[in-house]
Amino acid sequence: MTDSQAAAAAKAPRTPRGGKRERLVEAAVRVFHEKGVEKTTLGDIAGAADVPLGNVYYYFKTKDQLVEAVVAAHHAQLVALTAQLEELPDPAARLKALIAGWVDQRETAARFGCPFGTLTTELDKRDDGLDESAAKVMRALLDWTAAQFTALGRPDAPALAVELVAAYQGMSVLTNALRDPDLMTTQGHRLQTWIDTLR
Repeated sequence: MTDSQAAAAAKAPRTPRGGKRERLVEAAVRVFHEKGVEKTTLGDIAGAADVPLGNVYYYFKTKDQLVEAVVAAHHAQLVALTAQLEELPDPAARLKALIAGWVDQRETAARFGCPFGTLTTELDKRDDGLDESAAKVMRALLDWTAAQFTALGRPDAPALAVELVAAYQGMSVLTNALRDPDLMTTQGHRLQTWIDTLR
C-alpha cells in the first residue's frame, strides 16, 4: 500500500471500536509497517488492537493468515483511494493528487518507509506464495496508473506507470534511509511537474 492509501484509510469514517477482526487487521497493518512481519508477534498485534491474545486465534489460526488479511486490506484501501481519485476531472489531476497523497505522508515514510512497499519487499524473501498476493496489489496500482496515462493519450502508458511508481518507491526508500521528509516533498513536486509535461 502506498502512503496515500494509508492517508485515505486514516480519513475514512470508522466505528468507534469496530469488530475485533477489523481491529486486529487494522493493528496488523500498522505494526507490520512499523516493525516488519518477522519481528512482529501475534501478541504485539493483540496488544495494539486491544484484543486478548486468545481471541486472535479465533480469527487467525496463524500469523500467515493475518498477513493475507493485511494484504487484502491494502488492496481494499487501494480500491477506495482510486475510486476517490476517479472523481477528479482529468487524469493528470488524478495522478497529481496521488503524488500529493504520497507527499502528505512524508513523515511516516521518513520513519518507516512505504507501508506497502516495505511489506512487499519483506514478503518477497519468503517462498509461501504471499509474495504473489502482494504483487497483485502492486500490479493493480500500476494498472490504474497506466490507465491514467492512457487517458492522457500516451502510447507509452505502461512504461510511464512503471516510471511513476518506481520513482515513488525510490523516493520513499531514500526518505526513510536519510530520515528526510523534505526529500519526498522535493521529489513529489518534481513528479507533479513531470506530469504536466506529458499532457
